[in-house]
Amino acid sequence: MTDEVRRAPKVRMTGKQRREQLLDVGRALFAQRGFDGTSVEEIASRAGVSKPVVYEHFGGKEGLYAVVVDREVQRLLDSFNAALTGDQPKQLLEQATLALLTYIEDQADGFRILVRESPVGLEKGGGFATIISDIASQVEYILALQFKARGFETKLAALYSQALVGMVALTGQWWLDNRKPRRDEVAAHLVNLAWNGLSQLEPKPKLYKRD
Repeated sequence: MTDEVRRAPKVRMTGKQRREQLLDVGRALFAQRGFDGTSVEEIASRAGVSKPVVYEHFGGKEGLYAVVVDREVQRLLDSFNAALTGDQPKQLLEQATLALLTYIEDQADGFRILVRESPVGLEKGGGFATIISDIASQVEYILALQFKARGFETKLAALYSQALVGMVALTGQWWLDNRKPRRDEVAAHLVNLAWNGLSQLEPKPKLYKRD
């Protein structure tokens, strides 16, 4: 379930505080109802302000949505980059998988926004495919090094990175609604499939022990 959006009490805020409040309200509404299902009137009402205040800060619903999406993309990429600390290929694969699943678990509203298609005519946002492509580019260099060491075509690293990240992201969309099995178990099975392939699946895969 998405975070419940409650009507904010009327309080005097600085311009920065009001902007952050509108972003929080907009984020929750966009996750719950999508871009088309959310109106400036409702954003203003839930924030306890008039419509002109929303236009003053963001120029309209489109501007607010674009900032929300940009923040989510950066939040996801930051968590992903911070997770890659291992020095073994399989460990790095596990860390990348867990980073994406952890974001889905901890930032459900943000993920729901990212997986929706960007509104037609809105330049910012890019859609989920673009975001996944950006993440995949972060792990491409890891695969390229491994391909080179094994005598494989390094130019294929881009293809495999897109496939691996896409597999985790699409599974994450399904898992977001089901939440079973546990996150680490989902990650272990995804890594099992990616690392061992269908012909060499382990019956009970485990992740590396983490501190």
